[in-house]
Order: sequence, then structure tokens, then C-alpha cells
Amino acid sequence: MSRCFSYQALITCGLLITLAVSVIIALSQGALNLDLIAVLFGEAADLDSEVMSNIRAPRILLAAAAGAGLAASGAALQGLFRNPLADPGLIGVSGGAAIGAVAMIVLGDTLNLPPVILTYGVPVAAVLASFVVISILFLFASRNGGFNVATVLLAGIAINAISSVGIGIFQYISDDGQLRTLTFWMMGSFGRASWNTVAPALAVITGAFLLLLQQARDLDRLQLGDAEAYYLGVNTQRVKVGIIFAAALTVGVAVALSGIIGFVGLVVPHIIRFVVGVKHTYLIICSALLGASLLVVADLGARLILVPAEVPVGLVTSAIGAPFFLWLIVRRVPNAF
Repeated sequence: MSRCFSYQALITCGLLITLAVSVIIALSQGALNLDLIAVLFGEAADLDSEVMSNIRAPRILLAAAAGAGLAASGAALQGLFRNPLADPGLIGVSGGAAIGAVAMIVLGDTLNLPPVILTYGVPVAAVLASFVVISILFLFASRNGGFNVATVLLAGIAINAISSVGIGIFQYISDDGQLRTLTFWMMGSFGRASWNTVAPALAVITGAFLLLLQQARDLDRLQLGDAEAYYLGVNTQRVKVGIIFAAALTVGVAVALSGIIGFVGLVVPHIIRFVVGVKHTYLIICSALLGASLLVVADLGARLILVPAEVPVGLVTSAIGAPFFLWLIVRRVPNAF
């Protein structure tokens, strides 16, 4: 027991160190390389200090928060659905948030809204749309007095399909400039990060993470089945509602501020499950740490691949996640190829 705890604690410490190193490298490297020590002690040029404090720091914090939230949500949802292929995007919130943001980008520009309204209007519209989706999910799932997880999954698939239609319509009616903005936003980017948006996002994602962590022990018991977990004293409805709400809130905020970033919520929990096992307390914590490191490194790669241009971070995560997904198929189905 103590040996297992020591091993899992060691892995957690290793992931913390990995995250710290990733953040330090990401802060110092980019189109403009910065001397981190000089900036911290006020010995750097004004331009370097400005880039560090108002551009790079909020961007990296947002990448870490989004990665941690998406990965932790993926770990919890895979346990809730008892399906290792479950992903935060499956419940429809990312699609709903995306159509809210896309609508604001196209309609806001068409209506000639002031730039300041467009800057804050896009994430606000995405968050509001994600809350609409959350309300729809809970409405469908609780129609018969309980809370049906399968209904959430089916409703999420339907919402994603409807969102795809809506996004396609907005892409069709958009002009060249709007289409370029839409395309880049939907591929994912942390380039729009600012302290005014990152600070509330950190608060929301942290709160949602703590809610997921609070459900971890009950989620372990839920793996035995709903009836068995109920007889062990688990309020199964409360656990399901808490996990769905926290995951939806996290995905909505992450998509609102960074666009659609795939594979993090699917790939990271798989990797962590191989390393620390299936106990959800460690699984959620370690998934959050690795997810944060992954997106910080992916964002660094997106900034460095085509300097001074920037590659959408969603392309980087897809390039990492897709081969892993294929390997997973081969591993689970030996005769797949």
C-alpha cells in the first residue's frame, strides 16, 4: 500500500517538475528569445518585460489551464461512461461553444461592432452558448426523474451535428476576412490570451477541477455499476451531475478562449492510466498535470515551427494525438491491420 502510494506520489512530483520546466522554457523561447532571469530582476529591456508580462505569461497560463481542464475532464468522463474512448467533445459543449463564438465573429463584424466588443464578445458568446448546451443536456437527461448518462452522450452527439451545420452556414455567408478568422480560431490558438480573460478562466477551471477531484472516490465505486455503487453509499445522481457539469463548464471556457483543441482529453488520460493505474484521485491529478505540460509544449511548438508566423495549436495536438489513437486501435484490436 505504502509502496504504491510512494510510486504514485513520485509520478506526481515528476509531472510537476515537467510542467515547471515546460513553463520556464515556454516563457523564454519564441519569436523573441527572453532572458527570464533578467526580466524577473528588472534588468531586461522594456520591450522584453512587456512581452513577458502582457503577452507570453497570460498565454502560457491559459495553455496550462486549458490543458489541465480538458485532460482532467477527459479522465472523469471516461470513468463516468466506463469507456476509454470518451472525450469531453462528445457531450456537445465544445460544438455549442464554437457556434456561439463563430456567430459573434461573423455577425459582430457584419454589424460593425466596436473592436473592444468583438474582443470580449467572442469568449462571452461561446460561454453563454456552452451554458445553453449544458441546460439542454440536463433537460434531456433528467426527463424521467433520474439522470441518464447515455442520454447525455446521445444528446451531445446530436448537438455536435447541429453545431456543425450552424458553423457551416456561418462559414458560407462569411467574407474572406471573416472566413480566415473563423478557420484560424477553429484550429485553436492561445494568441488572444490577456489577463482580463485568463484570470476568470483560471478561477472557473480551478473550481471545476476541484469539483471533479471531489467526485474521484465515488467515481471509483461507480466502476462496479450504478446499483453496486448505490449500495456502497454513493449518491450516483449527484456524482453524475457533478462530473457532467464540471466537464461541460471546463470545455466551454477552454473552447471560448482558445478554440477547438482536440485529442488532449482523449490521449492524456490513456497515458496516465498506463502509468498510475485506474484510481481516479491520482488519475485526475496526473492527467491535469500532463495535459497542462502537453499544451504548453504544443503552444511552444506552434510558435517556433514557422517563426515569425504561428501554426494553430490544434494542428500540433492533432499531429501528436492521431498517431497515438492509431496505436491504441492496433493495441486493442491486434488484427486491425
